[in-house]
Amino acid sequence: MYPDRVVSGMRPTGPMHLGHYHGALKNWVRMQAEHPCLFFVADWHALTTHYDDPSIIERATWDMLVDWLAAGVDPSQATLFIQSQVPEHAELHLLLLMATPLGWLERVPTYKDQIDNLAQRDLATYGFLGYPLLQAADVLIYRASAVPVGDDQVPHIEMMRELARRFNHLYGKESGFEEKANAAVKKLGSKRAKRYMELRQDFQQEGKDGALEQARAMLDDAQSLSNIDRERLFGYLEGSRKLILVEPQAKLTTSPRLPGLDGRKMSKSYGNAIGLREDKDSVTKKIRTMPTDPARVRRSDPGDAGRCPVFQLHQAYSDNATRAWVVQGCASAAIGCIECKQPVIDAIVAEQQPMHERAQQYLDDPTLVRAIVADGCDQARKLAQETMRDVREAMGLGYL
Repeated sequence: MYPDRVVSGMRPTGPMHLGHYHGALKNWVRMQAEHPCLFFVADWHALTTHYDDPSIIERATWDMLVDWLAAGVDPSQATLFIQSQVPEHAELHLLLLMATPLGWLERVPTYKDQIDNLAQRDLATYGFLGYPLLQAADVLIYRASAVPVGDDQVPHIEMMRELARRFNHLYGKESGFEEKANAAVKKLGSKRAKRYMELRQDFQQEGKDGALEQARAMLDDAQSLSNIDRERLFGYLEGSRKLILVEPQAKLTTSPRLPGLDGRKMSKSYGNAIGLREDKDSVTKKIRTMPTDPARVRRSDPGDAGRCPVFQLHQAYSDNATRAWVVQGCASAAIGCIECKQPVIDAIVAEQQPMHERAQQYLDDPTLVRAIVADGCDQARKLAQETMRDVREAMGLGYL
């Protein structure tokens, strides 16, 4: 069994904003203290939609890394690297595509959605069709146990699991595997061995997922097994011969939908975003000029906080007492819109202050970021090379 690892990445396609922080980076900061984490800049993925104008990618890559560090991602706890600097990602992608059915790529739900949403771009390319396969290679190459995602990305994780399962089935041909697996079963002790075989049968013949989870938990707790025997029994349990690529689990994260300045989801494409490291004066101006309840034409007009985009930001940034003050004050016209907006301004500025402070050292000396990334790329590449050595051998390509 391979150690738990969390892998996640982001495309460098422009400035990061507070929606990215609340939607992903806060989770990264929390997870880095709980598991070994690898976070990467997905610059190759940026090319799937910006292949005709890659000029923004380099600048966006370094800016995004500074944003991550500003948000609290700690290079002493997590590995930060750039996808294109670990060429094994591309090699695994190439080898996986040899046996990936075309229909698997065409059925990814986000494929047609993106085609519709980006109709102004020519996306009739393999790069765009195949990006879920490259995404799978990004994760499978580190034998990650978990990938933090929102609900919309779960189908991508399911595809990664199917790809790993298919690869293990096609290429996991360890000589004498069943004999070695049966010998490992005996090491569990008679009681556990009997239970393992019952659970294996329940899963393989009856399709009971609960049996699979029970057996996995039992193997995790079995102190009598070596790592290689545990690996064999995981493969034997699932019906494959040898576990080469690990099936990752979707780690559903709490990703609140941070509203933008117009009440829609915060997005740079909508022009309604507040930058992660935007200066105080700009933040203040943006919030103060936000639209409010259209019923409040004059200061003395009562309003409805539920119809006001500013109140959506209060939901994210204010405590219960402040929200109650807003609801009552708006309905009775006891407070004006500028008064209502001030607690949001104060909360956002306070949230950003430590980000500005953390970012400053990297802005003053950009070589610090490059050194962090260089170390991270080295660490990531060592793990990737271990996986590729096993992949090449399994596919009959380990003859040099």
